[in-house]
Amino acid sequence: MTLNKFNLPDVGEGLTEAEIVSWKVKPGDAVAINDVICEIETAKSIVELPSPFAGTVTELLVQEGVTVDVGTAIISVSDEVSGDPTPADVLAPEAAAQPQQTAQPLYGKLSENAAGDGADDGGTGGGAPAGGPLVGSGPKADAVKRRPRKTTPAAAVTVNAPEVEPVQPRSPAEVSAAAPAAVDNRPTLGGTITGLVNRVLAKPPVRKIARDLGIDLADVVATGSRGEVTREDLVSYQAQRDAELDKAEGFWGRAGKPQDQRVERIQVKGVRKATAKAMVESAFAAPHVSIFVDVDASRTMEFVKRLKASRDFEGIKVSPLLILAKAVIWAAARNPSVNASWVDNQDGTAEIQVKHFMNLGIAAATPRGLMVPNIKNAQDLSLKELALALNNLATTARAGKTQPPEMQGGTLTITNIGALGIDTGTPIINPGEVAIVAFGTIKQKPWVLDGEVIPRWITTLGGSFDHRVVDGDLSARFMADVAAILEEPALLLD
Repeated sequence: MTLNKFNLPDVGEGLTEAEIVSWKVKPGDAVAINDVICEIETAKSIVELPSPFAGTVTELLVQEGVTVDVGTAIISVSDEVSGDPTPADVLAPEAAAQPQQTAQPLYGKLSENAAGDGADDGGTGGGAPAGGPLVGSGPKADAVKRRPRKTTPAAAVTVNAPEVEPVQPRSPAEVSAAAPAAVDNRPTLGGTITGLVNRVLAKPPVRKIARDLGIDLADVVATGSRGEVTREDLVSYQAQRDAELDKAEGFWGRAGKPQDQRVERIQVKGVRKATAKAMVESAFAAPHVSIFVDVDASRTMEFVKRLKASRDFEGIKVSPLLILAKAVIWAAARNPSVNASWVDNQDGTAEIQVKHFMNLGIAAATPRGLMVPNIKNAQDLSLKELALALNNLATTARAGKTQPPEMQGGTLTITNIGALGIDTGTPIINPGEVAIVAFGTIKQKPWVLDGEVIPRWITTLGGSFDHRVVDGDLSARFMADVAAILEEPALLLD
């Protein structure tokens, strides 16, 4: 038997450590090459790791929630097949007779920090699920002799009878012959019933009460004469649940608690740790200067309304952020130094690198913290293509599926604080860039137009700039150009 150890690879540029978020396999599971074995959280995203080996999982070397360095062994896989039956063994016994393929590393020598691609092949590993073999993965139905089901004459049907007929009795030999099927070991008044899992028995009124109370009938101990859940069972279960809730402490805890137990301590790691480090470095390394401008975005609102009604944009989410993104790209072309980086060389010299491409970053608040994925070569996208890219970026970020390459190489960033109802703010520049634009909420406000005060859709733009690269004149011209597009989107056609 050969034992292979899988070392944590570098799944992103310069990754040094990652946290094991969740294991998708357990010891004894059979895995094939490319089966997903676990999820890891890097400093920027959650990545699924595929197995580089085929064989049987022998040991999980790192527990969930633990952060380890790249190159650390996290799982061991043997090239022998587990003796326990797996779904594949049961469903295809003829395949089990074939010799097991010798484990071959997918990445070459993973102990040398080779990178995994994190690809998702749609599976969660070749082993059996944590709860045992799947229902229906046992022998074929005709392998077990079942007694014929007796039908009840129509005249004998009882009003409010349970919706599901009880399982026909089976001999111990029949039950044994049907293994390995999922079993129901819930205790009942008659002891423990071992057999195929069936739908919980209950009368229609009882089911309605359970639905109204949000109770899963499978969690309730049934005491009915035919094994069904009764109204009294629900009352008893609800009383027990209410008692448990009464014991639970609220957010503020109990006043009598010791002071040191009234403080929740949250370890800083993952995205939060990376964001904090980057913001501190940016705030104190780049001398920030911020400017603000109020903008009449009424024509942008009208333009967005027309786009939503357009057949070309059918099914595509369109918002004023799309117009702002296009405006930033347009304004950066007129003021190239805002799309740049300040670079300190090792020899003590420094240089400004002006980028002749736009990787437009969009700051996104996600359940895992602030992320800034970017749209590559945004300058080459049409308005429709840019809208699709923004939709995909937001959907991916909210789902926590943003990958490290999508957050690398940004050149200029937009943060849409208006989505949270905020008028304006002073954003911190994303490290490696020299400019960021904050987009405030758009509200109807009184506005003086041609000497008259009328209601208009007004927003406030805030921009922060690295004063080493972008001086006051350049930052003002850039912000004025962005504002001009929001005031008159037709300028994009020039």
